[in-house]
Amino acid sequence: MLGQLLGVSAVLCAIWSPLAAEPIAGRASVIDGDTIEIHGTRIRLEGIDAPESRQTCTERETGEPVRCGQKAAFFLADMLGEHNVACIENGRDRYRRILAHCQVDGEDVGAAMVRAGWALAFVRYSREYEAQEVEAKAAGAGLWATEFVAPWEWRAARRAK
Repeated sequence: MLGQLLGVSAVLCAIWSPLAAEPIAGRASVIDGDTIEIHGTRIRLEGIDAPESRQTCTERETGEPVRCGQKAAFFLADMLGEHNVACIENGRDRYRRILAHCQVDGEDVGAAMVRAGWALAFVRYSREYEAQEVEAKAAGAGLWATEFVAPWEWRAARRAK
């Protein structure tokens, strides 16, 4: 009986805790296309992966290099602007950054980044944004107008050097 009560209690805590979490809110500074900072707290947008700041891609039509990591960060900065951003923490990554879903003016920031083509659905960790990625790819939006290496592959290649 006590074991059942403890089990039910653990399930209720797991369900209730995220609902009771206070959002991290305020104006955000953009670190890169999938990381922001609010009041000195680094927040990694959960479920997406954007090109790294130094990452380049190649424009399909012209063959010219594109600073896609920079473009992703600029898109995010333009989207957040001077708005208040509200983030709900959902754990931490291996670098101890907060993993969170964030909203600005009621819009899911991760979904907007993937839909615009400046981030990919990070399906290794979440399948949440796959539909937005399909939409962006079909529209040739953002990264999808370039030849690019997925950010996780780009980072792995840099680590191997």
